[in-house]
Amino acid sequence: MRIVSWNVNGIRAAMKKAFPASVEAMKLDILCLQETKAQEDQVIEALSEMKDYHLYANSAVKKGYSGTAILTKRKPITVRLDMGLDHHDQEGRVIALEFEDYFLVTVYTPNSGSELKRLSYRQQWDADFLAYLKTLEKEKPLIVCGDLNVAHQPIDLARPKENYNKSAGYMQEEIDGMDRLISAHFVDSFRQINPDKVKYSWWSFRAGARERNVGWRIDYFLTSPSLTAKIKDADILNDVMGSDHCPVLLDLA
Repeated sequence: MRIVSWNVNGIRAAMKKAFPASVEAMKLDILCLQETKAQEDQVIEALSEMKDYHLYANSAVKKGYSGTAILTKRKPITVRLDMGLDHHDQEGRVIALEFEDYFLVTVYTPNSGSELKRLSYRQQWDADFLAYLKTLEKEKPLIVCGDLNVAHQPIDLARPKENYNKSAGYMQEEIDGMDRLISAHFVDSFRQINPDKVKYSWWSFRAGARERNVGWRIDYFLTSPSLTAKIKDADILNDVMGSDHCPVLLDLA
């Protein structure tokens, strides 16, 4: 079972950048997308040539903003959109698919913003999302993937000293939110497999950051502890182009 997560920074734009060929080359079973920037009917239309997959999309009320989707070759038992919290459920940020042995949750975590205007909202989101996950986990183990919009440790970004407590994605409040996920026994699969590897999943469009590999690791696969033994590989596919993020993958036995 190969699951891939990818913030595509606009699914309609991605489809113009060899997206189907990239997906085929990854030989995946499930693809989780964040930042689709499209309404559900537009996502369906954009992905109409992806004939081998069941498609589930969650769109923001605001058009052209946020949004998530999942393409899966395996049909899920149930599909759940959002967290059931009205103050969070306007931006299409969460999809949970139930399979026989686990829930797969994809998330596009809110960005605190360039001027940190949403930092306090982000803290509330982190707390509520963790509570949502723990409630879901009472039913089945979880695989949680997506753009969590935080670099967890200094190894996870190229310039930690310059960005610490100055930049969205590396504020202590955001790091604390990630710490709480790990303290709640969710396993960061990439770090589990690659404890010392430096690899990034997002680069600014500015100043040739990707070419110089001045990046951040903000896209994750987290798993419940009972699934850890099933992890065969966890990687970041930083050679795959088409977005300011690259895909991340999880291979399960």
